[in-house]
Amino acid sequence: MLLATAVGVAVTGRLGAWQLSRAAQKEALQTSLDTQGALPPLPAAALARDAETAVGQWHRHIALSGRWLPQHSVFLDNRQMNGRPGFFLLTPLELAPGDAVLVQRGWAPRDLRDRALLPEVPTAGGRVELVGQVAPAPSRLYAFAEEESGRLRQNIDIEAYARETGVGLRPLSIVQTEGSAPDDGLLRQWPRPAVDVHKHYGYAFQWFALATLLSGLYVWFQLLQPWLRRQRAPR
Repeated sequence: MLLATAVGVAVTGRLGAWQLSRAAQKEALQTSLDTQGALPPLPAAALARDAETAVGQWHRHIALSGRWLPQHSVFLDNRQMNGRPGFFLLTPLELAPGDAVLVQRGWAPRDLRDRALLPEVPTAGGRVELVGQVAPAPSRLYAFAEEESGRLRQNIDIEAYARETGVGLRPLSIVQTEGSAPDDGLLRQWPRPAVDVHKHYGYAFQWFALATLLSGLYVWFQLLQPWLRRQRAPR
């Protein structure tokens, strides 16, 4: 009983600590986003070409001009916006021959009758201009397959996708912001990282409360009750 209680307390305590760490990560990310977003827009010519420089540019505003490569568009599945299931559309923007950046263009809803049916999103031809924020690749979701291909995927690795398509992609992405392109039917109401941080604190409280409950039950049934019975026993 002592071993089972110790294991239960250790597991629930660890889960509570993990939820607190997730909350701290999201709050730190939000702080970085607010701080970097308050800086002047990053000149297009200064956009990072290596991963180390890219980290220092995350969340900076930037205006870019280029040509869409719609043949290499990818839809990321199981992405939500405003609580609705759908897809993130990612398309490379060619800045110059052999030089492109992956753009998170926006969100499109899923067809509830056929989850594999991809929406038709108009893509402007010729040279276009857009405004956005420098960002890492979209967050990874759990996937059963390590390697994915095709237009519909769960996750995307920018370096691997550059090798797959032969497109020279920068080691970052651009999150396109609202009002920076003609109407293409996509939503760009990107959620703030810390918007659901209270959820993690709530989960942490539940796990710590469960750990406390397990400890209390062990003390009561295994220590206090036997002691009280011994005290009440006739001598």
